[in-house]
Amino acid sequence: MNLLLAEVAQATQRLADAGVPSPRTDAEELAAFVHGVKRGELHTVKDSDFDARYWEVTARREAREPLQHITGRAYFRYLELQVGPGVFVPRPETESVVEWAIDAVRAMDVVEPRIVDLCTGSGAIALALAQEVPRSRVHAVELSEDALVWTRRNMEGSRVELRQGNALTAFPDLDGQVDLVISNPPYIPLTEWEYVAPEARDYDPQLALFSGEDGLDLIRGLERTAHRLLRPGGVVVVEHADTQGGQVPWIFAEDRGWTDAADHPDLNNRPRFATARKALP
Repeated sequence: MNLLLAEVAQATQRLADAGVPSPRTDAEELAAFVHGVKRGELHTVKDSDFDARYWEVTARREAREPLQHITGRAYFRYLELQVGPGVFVPRPETESVVEWAIDAVRAMDVVEPRIVDLCTGSGAIALALAQEVPRSRVHAVELSEDALVWTRRNMEGSRVELRQGNALTAFPDLDGQVDLVISNPPYIPLTEWEYVAPEARDYDPQLALFSGEDGLDLIRGLERTAHRLLRPGGVVVVEHADTQGGQVPWIFAEDRGWTDAADHPDLNNRPRFATARKALP
């Protein structure tokens, strides 16, 4: 075992003791970041090339600063995104939301499907859809100027149309023309603040986390936005907390112009997102 791998083992223990959920992965990611190699290449780093900055970044992660803030990058499906203070760090759970959306759009048999991403944050969802549904026309909106610093960096050179604005009033020019509306909105109840992981509670923007006493305030508003934007037969996909399974589909009720409302599990088989179809006239 070379020096770096020995230090990674020590760092793993430190991170585990600090309550970091994935200590080994994070210790290796930090080592790869500091030494400019891939995780699978850590064994190739010579002992003489060991960089003591590794212990500086390990201490930051030990204090529960997000790994992605330290490295400045987040991975989402096939994307590498730039992230940092002011923008919500995309989570692996959202990848299953996007997977469902991609399948739904492909099943529509629309030549150039139009997609809207509400509360885009880093741009992860919009960029993934633009990449994996090649002929799609993707539009995204974000309210926070702090988040938009990162969104614009990530979307530079992409074909996603980005706007700054309120998700509830966004894209009036697209009313009735959209095939799929997707969103990972804030959905944590204000009463759950103390139970939120430090990485999110202390570093993610509050605007991207909390939404009223039951966490569903913005989703209730987005239901109207989605209905306004979608063509008849179009689909909405909204992420929610695993504790809100069963609640969100009721927001997309038949008497409000929806059909086929349902919940879906994430990769850990926990209820993670709701979908519904705009009813035909």
